[in-house]
Amino acid sequence: MADSLFKKYGVSLKTNDILFNTGDDGTEMYVIRSGAVRVVIRSKAGIDKTLAILGPGEFVGEMSVLTNQPRSATAIIEEDAELLVVGVKVLEEMIVHNTEIALRLVRKLASRLVAADSLIQVLLHRDANARVIENLKRLARLHASDDGASARFRVDFEGMAEQVGISVQEAEDVMMKLISAGFVNQDEGDWVISNIADIDEFLNFLRLKEQYR
Repeated sequence: MADSLFKKYGVSLKTNDILFNTGDDGTEMYVIRSGAVRVVIRSKAGIDKTLAILGPGEFVGEMSVLTNQPRSATAIIEEDAELLVVGVKVLEEMIVHNTEIALRLVRKLASRLVAADSLIQVLLHRDANARVIENLKRLARLHASDDGASARFRVDFEGMAEQVGISVQEAEDVMMKLISAGFVNQDEGDWVISNIADIDEFLNFLRLKEQYR
């Protein structure tokens, strides 16, 4: 079944290929079958700010399809990828005839809205440690498992630094501390958080510490 779907709707792209650019018409969304896609905002100076790195099972480009608005970001193939291309009509049929797909789409959109709001909280922190951990919490919510207890996602040190407004070295130092403390682990290029609640508790500790400085 999966192979037949890919033959009908699939496309294979290479690392650094552009999936779509900011301002493009958004008539299709993409489901990532393998590989990874980096979503960035490009400034007028040509500088990329990474919003997310999405992996297998994630989808990208859905907002333009649902709102009939131009692309608000640029998507670049991070690793050789296989994608399912879902046009407007196909998406409508899937939603109408498959309640599970409709619910998954709504939940994913809701989690992305929550994550966007959380990014504001990230930037309110003065401390680099708190910024990174708050952002980890945001990413964990965005990529949480079905039970919401754990998360697996991909973001490099450069992307983390861009998202929270610190240097790449600061981001790497904080992430290494978190690995040493056992809060996060790395597996085949992904960050793995086995217990999101632990991140919450550590973040609350940092907030208290910041208040009493």
